[in-house]
Amino acid sequence: MKKSRKCVACGVFKPQDELIRITKESKSGNIVIQPDSKTFGRSVYLCYNENCINTVLKKGINKPLKVNISREDLKGLLDGQLKS
Repeated sequence: MKKSRKCVACGVFKPQDELIRITKESKSGNIVIQPDSKTFGRSVYLCYNENCINTVLKKGINKPLKVNISREDLKGLLDGQLKS
């Protein structure tokens, strides 16, 4: 059975492999998009849906990840992931 996770933007539960994983590494504090399974830290999940991405870009992910990342930096990270 696949693990399901909740999108931080829309609140819909989906299989984990259908979502973008954004993680704050526990050791370095760096923000990583789609980390490998050996990366540990606080994570949030996000739909590939454009509306969800825009919602996160508006409201940010600072509170759930307990980090201070600017919207511009977050947009750059997400743009790099979506073009890959």
